[in-house]
Amino acid sequence: MSIKDITIVITSFKSENKIRKCLNSIDKQYKVVNVENSNDQVYKTKIEREFKNVKCILSGENIGYGKGNNIGLKEVKTKYALILNPDTELFPDTITNFFKMAEENPGFAMIQPNTIEDKKKFISFTLSSKSNWWDHGIELNRKLIKSIRGHALFLNLQKFENIGFFDENIFFFLEETDLAMRLFENRKKVYFCAPIIIFHEGGKSHENKINHQMELSRNWHWMWSTFYYNKKYKGFINSLIIVFPKLISSLFKYFFFFMIMKKEKKEIYYQRFSGLVNSISGKKSWYRPKV
Repeated sequence: MSIKDITIVITSFKSENKIRKCLNSIDKQYKVVNVENSNDQVYKTKIEREFKNVKCILSGENIGYGKGNNIGLKEVKTKYALILNPDTELFPDTITNFFKMAEENPGFAMIQPNTIEDKKKFISFTLSSKSNWWDHGIELNRKLIKSIRGHALFLNLQKFENIGFFDENIFFFLEETDLAMRLFENRKKVYFCAPIIIFHEGGKSHENKINHQMELSRNWHWMWSTFYYNKKYKGFINSLIIVFPKLISSLFKYFFFFMIMKKEKKEIYYQRFSGLVNSISGKKSWYRPKV
């Protein structure tokens, strides 16, 4: 396999300071498609000027993670695609190890790598032990899985021809879980492979100054997507039973924090309640962060 076999797709939203670390960790020989969920022409010009291997597509507005990835995936002409979050970083052997896993398991649909959150500690351990993670025994370090985490996914695009990619009804949260479920229902293989390592900062893909607004958005969409996903696979009644305790809890906590005048906490639990109510009533995933 070679550099011509893979394209990297990154969907971003106000991630200019974070995405540079991600792009700098990628060998400049690999083609990257960055879908920026805005109409920021200045951002596009800067990124494409600084990283010649990157094509930046402006979506025009904040359309969500799944829909942004779908736009990027439509640009891919290679056999494989690697979806990354802006707050991830690759190690020098990450893509090589994806290729090794693909060669040994040609029928795979998707591979999820191992994630570390303390990059300095991991690098220090690797150097001190002179450890070769792949040589630890691939048979002992891979497994078929049904549920995935979406910050880094390696896709065998041929396996998606009759399935499609992300459900665009979902703005944020559980879109990768939904994709894995559809693959599982169609008897496609999804692997977790421990020797393939990436760094993920986690919840840090945007600028710090918009943290609270993004937290409100995350809470709204987590609740909306939770009901939507369960309804899709378990039906309305079962989904309602699953989320009912969350509905009561969010309403109770909203009034509690209202009474003790904790504004930020009150706003969070209001958004949780609102997200659930909107999803239960069949409304689209409409909420957007005020940034």
